[in-house]
Amino acid sequence: MEKQTITIYDVAREANVSMATVSRVVNGNPNVKPTTRKKVLEVIDRLDYRPNAVARGLASKKTTTVGVIVPDVTNLYFSSLARGIDDIATMYKYNIILANSDQNDQKEIQVLNTLLAKQVDGIIYMGHKITDEMRAEFSRSKTPVVLAGTVDPDAQVGSVNIDYTEATEQVITQLIAKGNKKIAFVSGALTEPINGIYRMNGYKKALKKAGINFDEKLVFETEYSYQAGEEMYNKLAKVGATAAFVGDDELAIGILNGALDHGIKIPEKFEVVTSNNSKLTEMVRPRLTTITQPLYDIGAVSMRLLTKLMNKEEVEEKTIILPHNIADRGTTKK
Repeated sequence: MEKQTITIYDVAREANVSMATVSRVVNGNPNVKPTTRKKVLEVIDRLDYRPNAVARGLASKKTTTVGVIVPDVTNLYFSSLARGIDDIATMYKYNIILANSDQNDQKEIQVLNTLLAKQVDGIIYMGHKITDEMRAEFSRSKTPVVLAGTVDPDAQVGSVNIDYTEATEQVITQLIAKGNKKIAFVSGALTEPINGIYRMNGYKKALKKAGINFDEKLVFETEYSYQAGEEMYNKLAKVGATAAFVGDDELAIGILNGALDHGIKIPEKFEVVTSNNSKLTEMVRPRLTTITQPLYDIGAVSMRLLTKLMNKEEVEEKTIILPHNIADRGTTKK
């Protein structure tokens, strides 16, 4: 004979209490008399009742699950953000489904729809930009969304970032102060707002203040990879750049090693500043000068913002800017 699944109804009947009381005991709700709690727990033990997480989710219309969309799970920048998200999610008893979108616009939509089909309560999105398609999906789904390390220029979606314009302006100004006039701007696609709008504005502002003309030949778009960085150094040498501001750590290390392979003295003959302060920046020699982003905090704060949105709490400010610093290390002149 097949073993019958024990339901919450069976427990309630045996313990002679309401189903709501059993539910409170199972969910650790403190509003239950200790004698009642003891009685219910004894029945649960005796009947071997196991609350079904999915059924619990259906009953409360909450699966207590959050979907996290990452463009590249191997990039340390995103994995540091994900750690912050995960720690706060655990604190608030949310489970996380991590999905990799491979920096592909079509796959992103697919991944989002898969997560929505799983009835997630909220989404944290870490792409390089929000496409119009993605934005349409967000608004259609009515599921709360927060961007981590991604900017929404229209400020429609909640987001957590640093001030990329100010940070870039600061490092370019420092490079100019060290005597550099030809500073290359190396980033991913300029169609991504962080690169094409915010960082680029900071770059141009610093040049303008110093009375240096903006030169298109010093702007390079490439993919975020070590390989691309190694190949990039030749192009930088060709245009006579004496320093480079780089939008990704792995890319910056490629450029650094490319220069060293050509026998270039760092930082005497060529200076490099990177953007994310992932662990990699401390592992290379010389260590990389970088903008420091509080990566873990960006993840943690975005998850906290999402919990507020999911619980329909009042949120005063959906666009959150966290502080940044600059770590002066071995790839820039002292």
